[in-house]
Amino acid sequence: MSSRPDNPEAPPAPPESLRADLRDATERLFRAADADTVLETCQAALGQLGIRGQLQWLPGETSGKPPSPGRLIVARDPHSLQALVLACDPTQLNERLSAELGWLGRMAGIRLRQLSETGRLYEAISRLAMAERLQRALYAIAELAGSAHNVTEMMQSLHAIVGMLMYAENFYIFLYDTASDSVRFPYYVDTVDPKPPAPDENYPLQDLRHSLTWNLLQGGQPIMGSVEELARQLEGRFALVGPPCEHWLGVPLLRGSQVVGGIAVQTYRADTRYTHHDRDLLSYVAQHVQTALERREAHAELERRVADRTAALRATNRVLRQQVLQRQRGERLQSALFRIAELASAPESQQNFYAAVHRVVGGLIYARNFYIALLDESGENITFPYSVDEIETTRLPRRMSAGATEYVLKHGKPLLADRSLFDQLVLRGECTQIGAKSVCWLGVPLVWDDKVMGVLAVQSYSPKHIYDARDQELLTFVSYHIANALQRKQTSESLKQAYVNLERRVTERTRALALANRDLREQIAERERVERRLMYETLHDSLTGLPNRTLLLQRLGQALQAYHADPNKLFAVLFIDLDRFKVINDSVGHLIGDDLLFQAGSRIRACLKTRDLVARLGGDEFAVLLEGISDASKASMIAERIIAELHVPFRLGVKEIFTSASIGIALPGPHYQQPEELLRDADAAMYRAKDEGRHRAATFDDRLRREVLSLLEMEGDLRRALSRNEFVPFYQPIVCLDDSRTVGYEALLRWRHPDRGLLCPGDFLAVAEENGSAESIDWQIFEQVASQVSMLAGAHGFVSLNVSGRHFRQPDLDERILDLLRAHRVNPRSLRIEVTERTLLENPAQVKRILDNLRRHSVGIALDDFGTGYSSLSYLHQYPIETLKIDRSFITELARAGSHSQPVVRAIQVLADSLQMQVIAEGIEEEPQRQTLQNIGCRFGQGFLFARPQPAEIWLNQAIVVS
Repeated sequence: MSSRPDNPEAPPAPPESLRADLRDATERLFRAADADTVLETCQAALGQLGIRGQLQWLPGETSGKPPSPGRLIVARDPHSLQALVLACDPTQLNERLSAELGWLGRMAGIRLRQLSETGRLYEAISRLAMAERLQRALYAIAELAGSAHNVTEMMQSLHAIVGMLMYAENFYIFLYDTASDSVRFPYYVDTVDPKPPAPDENYPLQDLRHSLTWNLLQGGQPIMGSVEELARQLEGRFALVGPPCEHWLGVPLLRGSQVVGGIAVQTYRADTRYTHHDRDLLSYVAQHVQTALERREAHAELERRVADRTAALRATNRVLRQQVLQRQRGERLQSALFRIAELASAPESQQNFYAAVHRVVGGLIYARNFYIALLDESGENITFPYSVDEIETTRLPRRMSAGATEYVLKHGKPLLADRSLFDQLVLRGECTQIGAKSVCWLGVPLVWDDKVMGVLAVQSYSPKHIYDARDQELLTFVSYHIANALQRKQTSESLKQAYVNLERRVTERTRALALANRDLREQIAERERVERRLMYETLHDSLTGLPNRTLLLQRLGQALQAYHADPNKLFAVLFIDLDRFKVINDSVGHLIGDDLLFQAGSRIRACLKTRDLVARLGGDEFAVLLEGISDASKASMIAERIIAELHVPFRLGVKEIFTSASIGIALPGPHYQQPEELLRDADAAMYRAKDEGRHRAATFDDRLRREVLSLLEMEGDLRRALSRNEFVPFYQPIVCLDDSRTVGYEALLRWRHPDRGLLCPGDFLAVAEENGSAESIDWQIFEQVASQVSMLAGAHGFVSLNVSGRHFRQPDLDERILDLLRAHRVNPRSLRIEVTERTLLENPAQVKRILDNLRRHSVGIALDDFGTGYSSLSYLHQYPIETLKIDRSFITELARAGSHSQPVVRAIQVLADSLQMQVIAEGIEEEPQRQTLQNIGCRFGQGFLFARPQPAEIWLNQAIVVS
């Protein structure tokens, strides 16, 4: 049998002259099992051919370069990439030897290629076998997750599966609980460790610090090596726990990127070590083990929930069965009562009536032994008109004695007596034994006309049938109806009349009940309609019919919850505000404004898909919830579509109204926890769109988030600053331009911020006006200025106080200022109020009245920033203004060549001189500006050229030093 492969490469035929010499060498060559045997066979063949030289394998001869002198490449090994090189004297090779050597080299090359191919086939077969084992292991793991084995059996099976893939005699699995920061070892097998951890005990992770388990949880990467290698790898974070092993391999169990446990194998045998292939294989298997454990946990949780649900259903079923039994008892009782009522009016004999009553009672309780006892008219004798008994076949009438029947007749209440209770009654002398002894006896009185006229009794001679309190209650209840039936039987005529009356009353009550039921059904239907209407009105806007803020927040909360569960479920919130809606509403009226809002809501709705939600939040504000969008660009595209749609003119009656919209967009993120936060950020983005020019959309981003947080922080600081009195007035001197003599001061607002230092109004005043704290800040400054005016102004000076237009909305502003001056004993001539031109426009009549009153009390009035507003001359003669302050924008360009500021300032000065008003130039910073103002005729000014604003203490100390 040949040892060649199944498909060997056919060797070329040698020349006829060479067949006899090389046949044996060829046979041995093709039986060679490896490359070294090929070399030995070729060396022997060279000896037979008479070629002297040495064959050897050289890796450096495979690069394709020509061989070195004295060396010939005989063949190449494709597996090891080496060359079989002959070191010999080339002169000994004639033409024949060269041909024979060449043929031998080709034979060797063919055999080497065959050996290489065979090796590759063996490697492929080995990899295939390993892949099959791995696949079987993964199938086994998947089957374990759904099997009915308990956790211990499952862990043992996992151990056996891992043992199929690698050496795993010592194997354990540990799980990490993030809530308690502890580790549990549900499965631990170690042939050496004398104290394995308990499978149901949780070990704090801190107690395992620097152990291999701790390092595996902290690093989240596989760890492998001997104790010495692990100590070097972990760099001082390694502490040996348990007996030392020869080699250790551990891989983490991952849920996403979170480490939730690990699998470890170790060996105590010096001849066994784990390889990188084992590490990769165990890591791959660990992924499926984690999946199996999670499926097992999910299955266990599902079973627990099913068990809980089954128990709840069982309890509910038990309650339902009890209710059914009660309902059945009630139905039987009701049927019995109806039957008794029928018997009372049926034209039957007395005996048939008693038998029918017996059957009715027997349908409710055990009544095999039953009798009815009645008193005669004298009340001294008892008759038994009906009796059925297993032992006493007949009951004869008798006189009143001390039996159980007489006991019920005397006391007028039911008696439920077993054998022991009856014996006690006999011992006390309250009762005597008459007739057969029963195991349990129950008798109830028959009462009519408020008198006990008889007894209804049942009894049992067997312990299987024992009466209880429920039977007593039931029989007592039935006895009332039986007594009524007996009474009606005895008084037939009155019974007939009573029956007629009863029938009439039943009919009336039935009709009344039917009417009441009809009214009740109508009321229920009306209430349901009202509730549906109220629910709709609660969740929808009354004007536009669109969902309101409540419904929007509900839907937004659902979308946010779905996003947290699956971040791919992207959505967007659009906050829409109609530009200039207040102007439209004030100019054309609220009715047309409402119509505009209705049409705007319809247009926004038309731009969206059916599943999207548009809501009106109030006023001219709308919000849109876009669900199922692919990215942020989709939200921006829809926002632009809405803007374009709202930009089309609205036809409202005979009017054509133009408006536009500003839209803020907010997209979800992991940091959003409440739907209100998304709506808030969309609102902030909308305001940024307005600030950027309106009629556009803006998306809330990190920069805007920082601005909003900064704004919130600023608002909080403003509130705290008011309570801490951090706002202080700084004073800038107003000087005479001729000699730089100080004639007065202007009080300027400053904030001594505890962290940011001294802040000017431009840094915080806009925020203060927005949150409504500006007026409180101003009055805090007014109080401080009032307390310092007298010291700063002296006998002839003054202090200017800036009063913004918002204060003039208060009709009692003048009285409050005058009361403030009186409280601090300030001469009104020492105070000058500065107002702007815009203040005079807001409420001219009220502003004029306030300024006139202040002027009558000698308070000075100055018009600030003159020349920057309307600069109407009507201000100057309508209002009691005595001082004009030229805005610094004119002063800055005053001394420059070609500036138009100088004629303007000169005109203002001439105008003021003609009206006998004082002129003060603001913002003087250079000497040429001062010279120009003096040449124009301006006498007073203020600016950095003379002094910067300083606290009152600075100017008061300078005054003391000068004096």
